[in-house]
Amino acid sequence: MMSIYRAEVLATRALTPGMVRITFGGPGLAGFESTGVGDEYLRVFLPDAGEHEARLPISTGESWDWESGVKPSAMRTYTVRSVDPAAGTVDIDFVVHDGGVAAAWAQRAEVGDVVGLNSPTGLYEPPAELQWQILLADATGLPAVARLLEKTPPGVRTRVLIEVEDPSHQQDLVIGAGTEVAWIHGGNGHSQSRLDEALKSMELPGGTGYIWVAGEAKVLRGIRKYLRHEKKLTPESYKLIGYWTDKSEAWTERWENLDAETRRWFDELWSDGKRDREELEDLQDAKFELLGL
Repeated sequence: MMSIYRAEVLATRALTPGMVRITFGGPGLAGFESTGVGDEYLRVFLPDAGEHEARLPISTGESWDWESGVKPSAMRTYTVRSVDPAAGTVDIDFVVHDGGVAAAWAQRAEVGDVVGLNSPTGLYEPPAELQWQILLADATGLPAVARLLEKTPPGVRTRVLIEVEDPSHQQDLVIGAGTEVAWIHGGNGHSQSRLDEALKSMELPGGTGYIWVAGEAKVLRGIRKYLRHEKKLTPESYKLIGYWTDKSEAWTERWENLDAETRRWFDELWSDGKRDREELEDLQDAKFELLGL
């Protein structure tokens, strides 16, 4: 059941030059139910520029809709950094940068501002009897990595690699025994990401493992190709999450200008019930590469 919550800004705090933590609470957040999964994500419905309260949709059961005549609020997807049921609060860390509706709002947010949040969904799903995991992310995936580390069971060997713009964007992380954390600098829209290069340099341990990667969509396509086709890993042994697209406005313009036949090809691809999702992903990725998308 999808719920929509009216969430008030209780506090804001700059964590690094590129990230702001906003704590949400208030009576409208009562009953917020976390999945308990470390990388759970939700939609944030944002106020218009110059306004302090977002227009909220209504729940339709499994989704949401807008009442007749109501202009939908801008909406962006974010991972949940932490949930405090006793205090009735939810923390979300926002990457801040020039441009971007959510980034601009997060930098000007004030105590008392109101956003909408929906019920969260988790993606991290390691195999049973997990022995080791590798967590890779750029700045957008850093909040999820931090929470995944806090929830990692004792005894699971964990290797973490996080790519941020420069050392000032690093954060202190809670790590347990058997966890190694390394930082690399660059990527994040400022230079070529090296997450794929770093993963390929790692020797994967034996036993039951899981690889979780979050970052820019095109970088993740290359990583998926490596894990699926070169390392021959099963789909259950990795999770790749594209959090953003580099030069998204240009990408969107090229996508919207595709000819009708090509657009129809993509529509028909995902209506093909004879192939599994991984095969469909292969075909889509190959098409994106052919089109330069």
